Amino acid sequence: MTATISERRIATVDPPARQSRRGFFQRAADGVHGAALTYLLSRDLFGYDKLPHAEPLPASAGPRSAYELTPRRPHFPGRARSVIHLFMNGGPSQVDLFDPKPTLDKLHGQSYFSKIAQDVSSPQQAGGLLRSPYKFAQHGDSGTIVSEVMPHLARQVDNIAVIRSMYNSHPNHEPALFKIHSGRLLPGRPALGAWVVYGLGSENRSLPAYVVLDDPLGLPVNTVQNWQAGFLPPVYQGSRVRSTGSPILNLKPEEQRPPVIDRLQEDLLSRLDEIHRRQRPGMLQLDARIKSYELAARMQLEASDALDLGQESQRTLEMYGVGNKTTDSYARRCLMARRLVERGVRFVQLYINGQIWDNHNNLQSGLKAACDRTDQPVAALLTDLKQRGLLNETLVVWGGEFGRLPIAQIPDGKDLSSSGRDHGPRGFSLWMAGGGIKGGVTYGGTDEIGFAAAENPVSIADWHATILHQLGLHHERLFFDRNGLHEKLTDTFKPRIVKEILA
Repeated sequence: MTATISERRIATVDPPARQSRRGFFQRAADGVHGAALTYLLSRDLFGYDKLPHAEPLPASAGPRSAYELTPRRPHFPGRARSVIHLFMNGGPSQVDLFDPKPTLDKLHGQSYFSKIAQDVSSPQQAGGLLRSPYKFAQHGDSGTIVSEVMPHLARQVDNIAVIRSMYNSHPNHEPALFKIHSGRLLPGRPALGAWVVYGLGSENRSLPAYVVLDDPLGLPVNTVQNWQAGFLPPVYQGSRVRSTGSPILNLKPEEQRPPVIDRLQEDLLSRLDEIHRRQRPGMLQLDARIKSYELAARMQLEASDALDLGQESQRTLEMYGVGNKTTDSYARRCLMARRLVERGVRFVQLYINGQIWDNHNNLQSGLKAACDRTDQPVAALLTDLKQRGLLNETLVVWGGEFGRLPIAQIPDGKDLSSSGRDHGPRGFSLWMAGGGIKGGVTYGGTDEIGFAAAENPVSIADWHATILHQLGLHHERLFFDRNGLHEKLTDTFKPRIVKEILA
């Protein structure tokens, strides 16, 4: 006799004594649709699923019963609500982009190696002082000086503050990257984005609070360690989001079910997870995994929409450089960054494959190629944020882990025409915009040849403290209690906030 559909379903379910997890949810979903619908409507009607702005937010410092992404009160009112970090792997050359040195033109070719020998990574390839192959000009009402290889950014100088006196403490990429991202030269420390999210939480519970848009062509140096949570709970680490194809792998379910069934299952799973978690207190990895599952379920509805560039106008796409072979990849990610902060994502970080700014040779063509890939999208991002009223509350940061030396690095068997520059950690440039930063400012400076920060030096800790300050976080009050120590992003350093660049 042929069984009915309902009989087939019952026949395939394990008996109670051997009930499988899959079978349990199949049975549980059958009889409580009405209850689930009532529950879901209550969340929608009364806002239980939305951010509790009407209720007092917990403080960013103080006791925490759980480590989660609930929005938290800053220590004081901040000017910025989110950060877009445009990280330029490899060390962009300050003397070829933002910090022109007439002395290099005057002394081009003269030997200088003996005076900086301790800082040269490849002494066997060291040449004389090397003038910049590019022309510089003043731009905007502020007269900020920018190299000819950044024509698009040149039109944005009245919105940015250039710091010419940054310095790092290590000449190699890996330690310098750990320093710029986490405040220390060693691995295992929380990244800047993790600290920000730990302090402030997220304003969108359906998207990751800390998003990383890495390059489809490959990971940067130090790979995923650049956005790690370190000793902070894992819930605060960066989430990689792809700019091509599906933003998040395995985001969509294999089978489409009615939304009410999905929400019912999610709620039941959440209840079971909570029971499981309460029986295992203090397991941060477990807490993070549960939160990740919950976030993934919510992202099924919002992530694809947030990253759908098809919703943008053709004019906007062209402004960023989407569709242009040279700029397309970085343009897509800059536009995604705007769409993410627009939806309340707290920290967005963009990376370039490998380290395209690491111009040890062929400086003239290599540096220009790096600028060609990024200059238009970055300038468009500033324009777009400003047009939408987002720049005032979005802090945009551009820069690498260090700069370059003022002397030539000549590859073995090559001549000066193919030369580049070795790593230069003692002095480099970066810029900041929006989020309460004063536009049209040039702060600090290097010595006459661009070797080391000389005027108003700014350390990595100073820079970190300034970013936190703009978000309403005090670097001394943002800490994590670890083995009796108050661990901080700025650690044992005594940083200063660079108030001269603040509006």
